[in-house]
Amino acid sequence: MTKARRMIADSIKLVDAVCEIVDARIPYSSRNPDMDEISGGRPRIIVLNRVDQADPALTAAWRGYFAGAGAAVLETDSKSGKGVAGLSAVVNAVLADKLERYAERGQAGRKLRLLVAGIPNVGKSSFINRVAKRKAAATSDRPGVTRGKQWISVDSRLELMDTPGILWPKFEDRTVAENLAFTGAIRDEIMDTETLGANLLMRLSVLYPQSIADRYKVFAGQGGSVAGQGGSVAGQGDTGFDLLAAAAKNRGFLVSGGEFDLLRMATVLLDEFRGGKLGRITLERAPQG
Repeated sequence: MTKARRMIADSIKLVDAVCEIVDARIPYSSRNPDMDEISGGRPRIIVLNRVDQADPALTAAWRGYFAGAGAAVLETDSKSGKGVAGLSAVVNAVLADKLERYAERGQAGRKLRLLVAGIPNVGKSSFINRVAKRKAAATSDRPGVTRGKQWISVDSRLELMDTPGILWPKFEDRTVAENLAFTGAIRDEIMDTETLGANLLMRLSVLYPQSIADRYKVFAGQGGSVAGQGGSVAGQGDTGFDLLAAAAKNRGFLVSGGEFDLLRMATVLLDEFRGGKLGRITLERAPQG
């Protein structure tokens, strides 16, 4: 990670602007805090990717937050390509002064260069491929696929520098670490799957209780862990593991001896959350004021 950070910092002088891809479901956690320093004052573009899986109202709030901080903002779904075509207009707006100077010098056709950065597994390579309209960058649902920088020509006016996804060395904020794990930015082997699933279900029971009620027939905060309403009702004092057990019960996930298969339920929960099957969910709220 240190090597990748140094490489990106050294490359800043070669580009006109910095484009940072973030996961719209966790816009704060999926930003590398080092990027503000690394960008060296270059114009910034924040791409809120995976907006198709994020809460629309909260995406709008995050857009306003980043715009208020001086960044241009683009909302995309790189998997389907939605919004990606808007990059050219955003680049032209961000670099309007530079383009005007080029025109005054008779260099109107000069190519613009954009450094594209992002932590692992936020859809950076898919975004680049959509912009380039070809498979120019390697993609995977596993973090850490891009290993080095590479230049990708989009057209006669724009060139992108793809860079490795880098995470900061320490996750001092436990919530940030969990958010990254929920979305797959951290390899699943690093954290305990059952605990992760329990914590995600607990978070969803507060933020999106209807989503888990609809999907797993688990109804949180209704006075005791008993069967009811066609599912299981999780009491106000129940833990995430209680919620996970209730969901496992409703799915019929059992192991020998009649115990609930929490690992299987946690794995299914994480897969379905990452696949957008629980609805449009954003785990973080934009700061106010």
